[in-house]
Amino acid sequence: MNITKTLDAKGFACPMPIVKTKKAIDTINSGEVLEVLVTDKGALNDFGAWAQAGGHTILEQKEEAGVFFFYIQKA
Repeated sequence: MNITKTLDAKGFACPMPIVKTKKAIDTINSGEVLEVLVTDKGALNDFGAWAQAGGHTILEQKEEAGVFFFYIQKA
């Protein structure tokens, strides 16, 4: 997977990870991948709904040591 951009949104609570992700995804081209790092557990639900609403695809999500990683392909 080729990551175009990485967004570190660790330490932010809802809704800031989504707000920051929207701004970051607007800076990349369709088909490119944004990696997002968050620590807010609410992001597990928020990112799925947000990606679906925007037509984006979550290629992968994982958790390592309390940090959630989302790999989102822009629609």
